[in-house]
Amino acid sequence: MEITASMVKELRERSGVGMMECKKALTENGGSIDSAMEWLRKQGLAKADKKAGRVAAEGRISMAAGAGNAVMVEINSETDFVAKDENFVRFCELVAQAALSSGAADIEALKGVAAEGGSIEELRSALVLKLGENIQLRRIVALKSEGNIGAYVHGGRIGVLVDLKGGNVELARGVAMHVAAMNPPYNKSSDVPADFVAKEKEIELAKMSDKDKAKPAEILEKIIGGKVAKILNDNTLYGQPYVVDTNMTVEAALKAAKAEVVAYHRIAVGEGIEKVVEDYAAEVMKQAGLA
Repeated sequence: MEITASMVKELRERSGVGMMECKKALTENGGSIDSAMEWLRKQGLAKADKKAGRVAAEGRISMAAGAGNAVMVEINSETDFVAKDENFVRFCELVAQAALSSGAADIEALKGVAAEGGSIEELRSALVLKLGENIQLRRIVALKSEGNIGAYVHGGRIGVLVDLKGGNVELARGVAMHVAAMNPPYNKSSDVPADFVAKEKEIELAKMSDKDKAKPAEILEKIIGGKVAKILNDNTLYGQPYVVDTNMTVEAALKAAKAEVVAYHRIAVGEGIEKVVEDYAAEVMKQAGLA
């Protein structure tokens, strides 16, 4: 299989490893980026995979909250310029309030909700004409809680809702800020899939020297267990150092307040959307027969 520059670039971004090592890893693994990433980790060249959804679309996350309810909505635009336009920002806030008051469970239902001067869909169409860009309502996340709700939006681009049992609103918001900053894949270590743990054990074993591998099984298991425990802490909300007070973990902060995170939701503008970037210079050269 041909190893392309784009494949090497993607693996480099995921692994933080140099281009030559990435190309070798891809060659050794038949062009599979996931297998190459694992191969690099087994060689001790790469740390845990930091792959995230490819982010390219612009827009805004808007949020609204009431007693026991909160909602956040992602609305996309084509450019960051429009995303900061006061008309666009006002529309996003209106949509979030409409979502909260109507209880709309999905985007299609939300489009039909009556707002100021028409339905949300009619207002969206009017805004498209006014701003000259394609504007789309992408997704909605709603949360109902009998406890405390932590609601946090960072720069209009990252939104987090946290359902906290016990504690107080201040702690709930602090945890929401932590999730926004650290984006933990799992809540507690018990939520981590068994195959993830098994794979990490396999990788840690592969990274060990022959001398360490020759140690008694119980000692070997203890060494690997300690390394995997650290990886689990890095990948779980409860195990991470709390961004509000890095002298303690999130779990310690929750225990001190006799609180528990029931669930959390985090969305970021454009995640998972790949935006085609046109290279006009290259296109002109190609058509002119110069490339």
